Amino acid sequence: MGDLVRVKHLHKEYGRNVVLKSIDLSVKRGEVVVVIGPSGCGKSTFLRCLNGLEEIQGGVITVDGLPVEPDKKDITKIRQKIGMVFQSYELFPHKTVLENVILAPVKVQKRYKDDAIREALVLLDKVGLADKKDYYPRQLSGGQKQRVAIVRALLMHPEVLLFDEVTAALDPEMVHEVLQTMLDLARSGSTMIIVTHEMAFAKAVADRIVFFDEGEIVEETSDVRGFFENPSTERARRFLKTFAYE
Repeated sequence: MGDLVRVKHLHKEYGRNVVLKSIDLSVKRGEVVVVIGPSGCGKSTFLRCLNGLEEIQGGVITVDGLPVEPDKKDITKIRQKIGMVFQSYELFPHKTVLENVILAPVKVQKRYKDDAIREALVLLDKVGLADKKDYYPRQLSGGQKQRVAIVRALLMHPEVLLFDEVTAALDPEMVHEVLQTMLDLARSGSTMIIVTHEMAFAKAVADRIVFFDEGEIVEETSDVRGFFENPSTERARRFLKTFAYE
């Protein structure tokens, strides 16, 4: 399998504050890459750069061979290859669940509404929300809203899915249902780049672990179990000691 996402010498700064320093990373089609690291190390900014939501000051990002450049007119086409799910669900409060998830496929991709509805109902059923299709966001729990946001991303048929700390704003009892949905996606062969603080989940879902610290990749490995049992860097060892996981 070839590389779907390629990042070469990515440099991102805000004024004099350098957030990402010469990041190199490739992700193969069907691979699940989990990015971990301390708060403020650049993980979320990295995802936003991949989606063209942040301008970069150096380097190159390509998705399926196309360069990600926020100021170019074809950025909308490239973003359709990239599904992103945020901490905040970004659902329209005045639209039902079904209306929320079909909006972009119909308006942006110009797909037939009936086709979008049929696919949406199948996906909502897969995540256990078929009976909530006519509910409004205010009638849903946080975990349900996050699953709706995942369905909305999937309905755009993205090449790669980006998840940015999607359980961070959830109550603990709601975390499991969202992580289970993501685990199911990973097992189905979806290409995913996941930023998370859920270490047990990272251990279960990752094909590769990428450890960030202070805007740099400090450690990267496909030996996921080995990383959690005995990381090769002292910085990663100190980081993992702050978590209790099985």
